[in-house]
Amino acid sequence: MGAGGPGGPGAVKPQADGVFDRDVFLLRQQLLKISEKYDVADEQGKKLVFVERPAHLLRNVGAILAGIAAAAVVGMGFAVLADMAKGSAYESVLGMFAVVGAFVALFAVGIALSAKRHVTFYRDQTKRAKLLEVLQDRKWQPITATYTVRDAAGRTLARLWKNYLYNLIRKRWYVKAPDGTTLYLAKEDSVILSLLRRLIGPLMGILRTNFIIVRGDSEDVVGEFNRKFTILDRYVLDLKADRNRLFDRRVALALGVMLDTGERR
Repeated sequence: MGAGGPGGPGAVKPQADGVFDRDVFLLRQQLLKISEKYDVADEQGKKLVFVERPAHLLRNVGAILAGIAAAAVVGMGFAVLADMAKGSAYESVLGMFAVVGAFVALFAVGIALSAKRHVTFYRDQTKRAKLLEVLQDRKWQPITATYTVRDAAGRTLARLWKNYLYNLIRKRWYVKAPDGTTLYLAKEDSVILSLLRRLIGPLMGILRTNFIIVRGDSEDVVGEFNRKFTILDRYVLDLKADRNRLFDRRVALALGVMLDTGERR
């Protein structure tokens, strides 16, 4: 924890790179882009990091078309068999298999051929120097979603985890150590506000989604992730409460980006 404990006096933990050696990050999503792109700046607006999450549009469209083709082949195959078994006890069973098989083929082929959407952090928009990456662990994540945060050398720093069922009430993102220990938790700022957001929607941005970040299973707040009151996607990751910088700023910034792109906001 450090000599002073969480938030108390003590040595400030040095960060791995100077661009992360700060407490406040401003995030701005670039508009009118197929892929998701962010500029990360300091409090004065100086750009520090460029972030990109490719959409892989052509590949994913191709995966959908291949899935549709596979569904048609499987469905037609069972339909032919059902027609051949017309009047027998197998006709209805084969007809059901035609429908179910088509859906299974659609999803199986579509998911198998689609691309994972990783997030990469670069020193600037030239993309020559990679600083960090967030890897999508699985293509299909219907209930839980996990992402691995790695440094430029490929070393695992942390894992980000969320459960879509929990998010029905209050959105939560867990930051876990490589061994699975929960280090931090980002959750919506208020249960009441989170329920209102579900019921009446964003309401023209008035009920914008903000998060507080706490340490482990405690209520010890180390930071906030707030959407600025604008029509554009602009956010502030404020970690001033973590004065000793025990929360690795690389992981914190990865979490901040995922609180936007991972929530499809």
